[in-house]
Amino acid sequence: MPLPLSILDLATVARDQTIADSLAGTVALAQKAEQSGYSRVWYAEHHNMAAIASSATSVLIAHVAAHTNTIRLGSGGIMLPNHAPLMIAEQFGTLETLHPGRIDLGLGRAPGTDQNTMRALRRDPSSANSFPQDVVELQGYLRGQSRIPDVDAFPGKGTDVPLYILGSSLFGAELAAALGLPYAFASHFAPAALHDAIALYRREFQASEQLEQPHVIAAYNVIATDDQAEAEAHMQQTMRSRVALLLRPGAEYTDEQADAMLASPQAQHLHQMMTYSAVGTPDVVREQVSEFAEQTGADELMIAHQSPGVEQRLRSAELLAEAYLT
Repeated sequence: MPLPLSILDLATVARDQTIADSLAGTVALAQKAEQSGYSRVWYAEHHNMAAIASSATSVLIAHVAAHTNTIRLGSGGIMLPNHAPLMIAEQFGTLETLHPGRIDLGLGRAPGTDQNTMRALRRDPSSANSFPQDVVELQGYLRGQSRIPDVDAFPGKGTDVPLYILGSSLFGAELAAALGLPYAFASHFAPAALHDAIALYRREFQASEQLEQPHVIAAYNVIATDDQAEAEAHMQQTMRSRVALLLRPGAEYTDEQADAMLASPQAQHLHQMMTYSAVGTPDVVREQVSEFAEQTGADELMIAHQSPGVEQRLRSAELLAEAYLT
């Protein structure tokens, strides 16, 4: 039986797009996911990245929820050290009140940006150290069991929005296990510790009020097209865009310059980030996705459709669902 499929959408802004175009594409992708049988769509908090439009994550979730009907929506994730737990409880309590039974709250401890932007966010560099305590405080607000005397989240109190711990290291796996929460591993860009983290999480998991058995979500890149050569061309375009995004933010490259950079040792980590990827026609992608699911023993796959344009991502989402879920 196939695993549930979900989508991670970064609201990517392509070279020839406006941010408004990107956000319209995000709505279209969620609608396509809903029609195609995906379980949920998540959005990630990033800051000061011109190619990613999901910085105001809770606002984006609200907009998409108003344009869909049944699919679950959430954060993958909110970078909790950037925020007061009470404010996140209020935001996601509002979302759950407006869209009952459809909201997830995935939490990470990274800044989601660079050091200068972190300072602009008024984030203390040591704030990540209190992440475990902040998760517990946030959970208390949402359950109506506040750990801060005489302080409650309105809206939020009693909504019990489900929490997920996100991570790319053993830290998140250990925390999710200790708190009895679902665990989502960011193997779509940080593959190295995937298997060790899953093993640790399953081994140390303690049942909780939210979750009786461990639940692992593993992220996976997919580019599905009707033609293999086209899929590989889309992958090359995606990698070219990452040269400017990750190696020299703000720089402009021709395709030839980007290809030369990708062939250099400097870009080795860009290729490593895409270790877990399926690229090709529906049959090829189905086989690779199935192999990844078997290797990880995951309970759910979080798919990052990496095709460069909105229409291409919509087609990729449709083809994967047809090939794997039906």
